[in-house]
Amino acid sequence: MHIGSALLILWLIIGGIAAGQRGDYKGPMGCSSVGTIAVTILAGPLNYAGVKPHINCSVSASAR
Repeated sequence: MHIGSALLILWLIIGGIAAGQRGDYKGPMGCSSVGTIAVTILAGPLNYAGVKPHINCSVSASAR
């Protein structure tokens, strides 16, 4: 395994842990929840440096 791959995996694991500590995995899973979890995981260790990503979105069904 290359060092870059190992660092990427470690980065994403830290992001997943940060999302769990923030309580992002609790509650109903909607567009905003899934988006916030994804961005938190991608932010990785930056979550511990003060980055608090949050996504707001809505899904609307329009009949055309």
